[in-house]
Amino acid sequence: MDLNLANRVVVVTGGASGIGRATAKQFLAEGARVHLWDLNPPAEEFGEFHRVDITSAEDVGEAMTKTLAHTGTIDHLVHAAAIGSGKFGFPFDNLSPEDWPRVLEVNIMGMTHVAHVVGPVMRQQSSGTMVFIASVAGQIGSQTDPPYSAAKAANINFAQCLAKDLAPHGVRVNTVCPGMIQTPLNQSVWQAWNDLQPECDKRSYEEWAGEKVKTVIPLGRWQTPEDIANTILFLSSDKAAQITGQTINVDGGFVMHW
Repeated sequence: MDLNLANRVVVVTGGASGIGRATAKQFLAEGARVHLWDLNPPAEEFGEFHRVDITSAEDVGEAMTKTLAHTGTIDHLVHAAAIGSGKFGFPFDNLSPEDWPRVLEVNIMGMTHVAHVVGPVMRQQSSGTMVFIASVAGQIGSQTDPPYSAAKAANINFAQCLAKDLAPHGVRVNTVCPGMIQTPLNQSVWQAWNDLQPECDKRSYEEWAGEKVKTVIPLGRWQTPEDIANTILFLSSDKAAQITGQTINVDGGFVMHW
């Protein structure tokens, strides 16, 4: 299927690793011009890297200025940059209020800073797409990491606000929610859980993850960063011209809606 993404300008936040990296690679394979906004450069060189701290409005603004100096426009945004608390809920007071601000700053204000620089550019050019990476955790009140879960719910809601505001200007905004993916973030969830267990109940990451996938995922298998990237590219393409304001789960059936 030709997605007509060749020579399109794409910004991927968090593009140096995980889902962001997989997405950037797939855009490149389609012939797109990819700019990575991340705190750290990718392990191997690809795309155009800009060091950006998304919690800094100044940093994000400078990245936009540099990107536009190279390209003159931005056709597609993929916002994948995010963090978890590094701690485990069950119950929520395994965490303290002090564990919340950094997660909210990165996951909510980071998205806000990015939207405030990309949105006006796309509105002025009367075209563009934005895809924000949230999580099924933001839909089900996941107790695993309450700050992360709450932030991802906010991401979904704000993306819907953006979709309504920008639709009259020909800009589409959607959210993709991964289910269970073996990323460093997922491994940090296991580590936080494992650290709380008595010795007799501790498990390797492989044991813990394998059991969880079989228990909660109807398809019974992990999703991969490439699975998420496939959906992101479709939503960014002209093939999805009538899709905006939607929350698409790529989760093996973990959360089902009608």
